[in-house]
Amino acid sequence: MSTGALDVGKPLTRADVIAVAEGRRDARMPADVRERVAKSRAYVDELVAAGEVVYGVTTGFGKFATTSIPPEDVVALQRNLLRSHAVGVGEPLAADLVRAMLLLRAHSLAHGASGVRPELIDLLLDVLRAGVVPEVPAKGSVGASGDLAPLAHMALPLLGEGFARVDGELMSGAAALERVGLSPLELAAKEGLALINGTQYMAAHLVFALHRAELVADAADVAAAMSVEGLMGSHKPFDEAVVRLRPHPGARLVAERMRALLRGSRIEPSHADCGRVQDAYSLRAVPQVHGATRDALAHAAAVVDVELASVTDNPLVLADERAVLSAGNFHGQPLALIADFAAIAVAELASISERRVEQLVNPALSGLPAFLTSRGGLNSGFMVAQYTAAALVSENKVLSHPASVDSIPTSANQEDHVSMGAHAARKLLEVVDNTATVVAIESIVAAQALDLRLPLRPGAGAAAAHELVRGMVAPLEGDRSLSVDVETLKQAVLDGSLGAAARAVLGGDGPH
Repeated sequence: MSTGALDVGKPLTRADVIAVAEGRRDARMPADVRERVAKSRAYVDELVAAGEVVYGVTTGFGKFATTSIPPEDVVALQRNLLRSHAVGVGEPLAADLVRAMLLLRAHSLAHGASGVRPELIDLLLDVLRAGVVPEVPAKGSVGASGDLAPLAHMALPLLGEGFARVDGELMSGAAALERVGLSPLELAAKEGLALINGTQYMAAHLVFALHRAELVADAADVAAAMSVEGLMGSHKPFDEAVVRLRPHPGARLVAERMRALLRGSRIEPSHADCGRVQDAYSLRAVPQVHGATRDALAHAAAVVDVELASVTDNPLVLADERAVLSAGNFHGQPLALIADFAAIAVAELASISERRVEQLVNPALSGLPAFLTSRGGLNSGFMVAQYTAAALVSENKVLSHPASVDSIPTSANQEDHVSMGAHAARKLLEVVDNTATVVAIESIVAAQALDLRLPLRPGAGAAAAHELVRGMVAPLEGDRSLSVDVETLKQAVLDGSLGAAARAVLGGDGPH
């Protein structure tokens, strides 16, 4: 656990979210934030005492917004809201995603614009600290009035209801709280609504997806450099003059990385007079394709950073202005659009990577033995590794169809336009995972090609990556199942070690 605890209600980064979600950092509510939250809560109590009509506080929800709730039923209203909205289905979310949701919801409430008691935020943070992980089904949100169903499942254990895991063991919410020495909280007016009106399901998925996508992008550059060397490709397309004339930031960064990864190559001089005029696009256009993906991811990250600093509740309780505003901050459209954009962008990394795999295994294109195997016919070599890459690329095409172009009315047409951001964010994680696998396959295949180019040595960064691959995956002497090898390299992509191995040889961080 890091020595410095994160302060909710203060500036929050994506790295902070991941650190808390993975249990490497704690979270707390500082005194000034507590005062801000308490002030907002006092205003809600004042409104309730005065008998004011406030949506979700003294009225029903959605289509029932015009139904008044008597004072004696206000607490039951909030409890019933969580119970009725916990209709999620499907596989449970991974623990790190649920922990990110808990943190993000506490952080949004800590802005002091939701009208909850400080004790509610305390319990969210205590649950995080104690290792209680609510059981949250993956499906059920349309990404509009917040991620209602997933957040209801997340919140029910706070009341001693629903289900949660402690040390991996599934139990009732009440048993989970008892196991760690916590007590259920009875919700006050507005608090049930405040727990579920938010975009934290979408945001949690995006935080992790973008982090992993950045690691995949780094690894894709490294795999491409290995493939360029394995295919005796030209280094000229990565010249600074090329990207200076079309200076998209991502292209300039990738070209710089490729130059660094290929520096010191003994393979390039060996084919200086080969007579080949141009390489295939999958080699020649690496800066333009990989760079465009990086630019898309940078835009998506900027949107998520704004979301992390936002209040996504409804109604908004503004104590200083003495106002309660019903509006649409819960709507997931900003996240839905960039989740779809990021999925398309990451899918392109897989698409171009698979084409480089084809270049490597096709003897007509590589000048190497067919499927990079000796005794072809008896051995199939990397033939079906390319099939698997192609299968995942095709799956990504399906997953990259935008979810955000869809909408379906809910709550008797009160909620007549929804974002489908939960769908977009969930499938983005799948696209990232598939693409990590394709890049892993390229790394393994390119390493075999570099073996076949010996004694010629590739550039320093590509050589370091080749050494890392060979430390994990043996050369293919004869046919064997490659599934374990692919999974091993996939982890090296997702934990950043493939990119890190190359950067270490280049000195310090290098371009990244």
